Amino acid sequence: MKLYKILITLIFLCQIVYSQPLPEQGKGSISGSVVDIVTKQPLIGANIIIVGTTIGTATDINGLFRLENIEPNTYLLRASVIGYQSQTKTDVVVAPGRLAQVFFELNTQAIEFEGVVVTSDFFRKDPFEVNSIRSFSFEEIRRSPGGFEDVVRALSVLPGVAQADAGRNDLIVRGGAPSENLYLVDGIEVPNINHFGTQGATGGPLSFINLDFVGETSFSTGGFSSLYGDKLSSVLTIDLRDGRNDRLGGKATISASQFGLNAEGPLLSENSSFLFSARRSYLDFIFKAAGFSFVPEYYDVLTKADFKIDNKNSLSFLFIGAFGNVKFFNDDEEQRFDNSRILGTDQLQYVTGLSYRRLINNGFYNISLSRNFTDFDSRQRDINLNPLFTNRSKEEENNLRADLVYQISNKSEINLGATAKLIEFDADILFPTFITSFGDSLPVTSLNESENFLKLGSYVNFNYRPLSRLTTNFGLRLDYFDAINTKTYLSPRFSTSYRLTEITNLNFSTGIYYQSPSYIWLIADSRNKNLKSVKVDQYVLGFDHRLNEDALLKVEGFYKDYTNYPASIVRPYLVLANTGAGFAGSDDNYSAFGLEPLVSDGFGNARGVELSIQKKLSQTPYYGILSLTYSEAEFTALDGIKRPGSYDQNWIFNLSGGYKIDKHWEVSTKFRFASGKPYTPFNSDGTQNIADYNTRRLKSLHSLDLRIDKRWFFTGWTLITYLDVQNVYNRNNLSAIRWDPREQKVDESSSIGILPSIGISAEF
Repeated sequence: MKLYKILITLIFLCQIVYSQPLPEQGKGSISGSVVDIVTKQPLIGANIIIVGTTIGTATDINGLFRLENIEPNTYLLRASVIGYQSQTKTDVVVAPGRLAQVFFELNTQAIEFEGVVVTSDFFRKDPFEVNSIRSFSFEEIRRSPGGFEDVVRALSVLPGVAQADAGRNDLIVRGGAPSENLYLVDGIEVPNINHFGTQGATGGPLSFINLDFVGETSFSTGGFSSLYGDKLSSVLTIDLRDGRNDRLGGKATISASQFGLNAEGPLLSENSSFLFSARRSYLDFIFKAAGFSFVPEYYDVLTKADFKIDNKNSLSFLFIGAFGNVKFFNDDEEQRFDNSRILGTDQLQYVTGLSYRRLINNGFYNISLSRNFTDFDSRQRDINLNPLFTNRSKEEENNLRADLVYQISNKSEINLGATAKLIEFDADILFPTFITSFGDSLPVTSLNESENFLKLGSYVNFNYRPLSRLTTNFGLRLDYFDAINTKTYLSPRFSTSYRLTEITNLNFSTGIYYQSPSYIWLIADSRNKNLKSVKVDQYVLGFDHRLNEDALLKVEGFYKDYTNYPASIVRPYLVLANTGAGFAGSDDNYSAFGLEPLVSDGFGNARGVELSIQKKLSQTPYYGILSLTYSEAEFTALDGIKRPGSYDQNWIFNLSGGYKIDKHWEVSTKFRFASGKPYTPFNSDGTQNIADYNTRRLKSLHSLDLRIDKRWFFTGWTLITYLDVQNVYNRNNLSAIRWDPREQKVDESSSIGILPSIGISAEF
């Protein structure tokens, strides 16, 4: 009954918010810059125009521009300059009191076809990443239905991307494990950007990156260049915008799961600025009201400061801190039983870094010094509150990185870089004798270890355009990790793109990719120092075709050949490619922690075909993404039996889109379908058979989300509200099965049914 009261209250609040007519006043401004995509040099005299209007300007000697007294609305902004491909930015929201910031990176005009009118490009093509890459703006992510304004959740509509469990950000990219994803925030590597993350993997329930400060994201699902190492499946780069430099501004928000306050403005002068946010969840209030036996709560803080020293030198400081805590209520036997099935993890995590950039003739270089720290405090107890598993671990990474981009000629560029990472790892683990559901007795009962590791990496990438229609990238990485016996790995990579016509490109990429073993795997057993870095040979072939100025069709096929994957000696059916999602614990026999002797004898492959059509918001006021993926992933452990990967979902279909009714109203929806993933059935006594491992499949999943947004404009500030309803038709999607020892039967874990939520923000 308490949950129904919450839903009724939300609906009542929505009726109040969406029914009140409010006055509208005020105007806004747009500022930004235009630079060369390779050298980052400012482009002087670039023409800036608001599409569909006569309003425009040109960039100054520093490549900067500013437009004043703009009526509140959502616009298209176009930048063009002789010798470069023009570019159009969509979803430029102008609001009173808020400075809209737009940054263009233009590519040189490679070719002009006789009789063909070259149109502005809504889809930026990165010269260094020719395959499997998509970019999203802040607004595209913010309005994603069912996304909780979360960067990672918005990616789930892309081809080749699966979600292992409802309500989590465990990305499964082209059959890879959740541990195979790389996150970069303003160029600084972050092991995991999620609250309550799984140790050794990259998922969690919710991202701690404040979307309000995200300028643009870029997501590569495979075949990426030699610039990125130590990950196998994907690279998500998140570029935070600069703070406004005209005056102090901010935003107060209460959303589906949290409330918070932002502030931004100039620091010492108009050449420096800051961003700051502090947020707290209120999930603890909801969980208590709904009668849950446990309560998660979290906080996060983000601050960034940018200093433009002069026209060639700039400095940036970043700090992101996140704290998550799980409280258990063990007042009665029912609560103790429910809590005995949960592995709770308190986490303290922060990333901080200082980055320096200098523009030089025909290029630039970056130098950054950063530190990542994560404190895991995990525990699971039985119904009598006796410990089943406790883990106090600390992972500390201190990283020095240098990168150089230099344009050799108008047909070639070179990227050079190196990293040095000092790692400190401590683990204090208590793991009393545990018998898995398959009857295996795990050998590690306690562990108290402290280790220091060293990782080194270097890369070179040469971009060359031998023909006006042909772009090529040749790359080479060298990685070193002193914690394992085979310390050095060489990774050649190659990609090419051939422009068949002005609107059609044929793309191909291939390469060798390595990822070092998780730190906790290495300290579990002395024999695990013999582990090798996991290896993947990747091949991606595809084409993209512009259906019209604002719509793009992409088709890609991929093949990934995995070798050297850690496999368990104690559990000969287990390869660790099948672990890392969810909250781990006894339900998956603590498989992700790797607390057992391991060998690098697991192997497998993932292959598939992807189709996607993306329509950007333009003068036709609708937008959307359609994606269809067919794929297969299979892995083989020490017993030599080829089995489907635990995250193998053969068919994934997504249709997400929306309609911009006017400058106030917007409605969007998302439909998602996915084949059921493999699982292992239980016997009548709660045990499982190795012969049945991953032989069954859950039922297919599908759901529909709906979102309605409305803006009110006032003098000096804007009110933004939304109503987001997940799983509109209340589909009971089965996400996993587990054994109920009290009822002696299978317990089916389903995603939450229909879930309405509202968000209210005031920008000033």
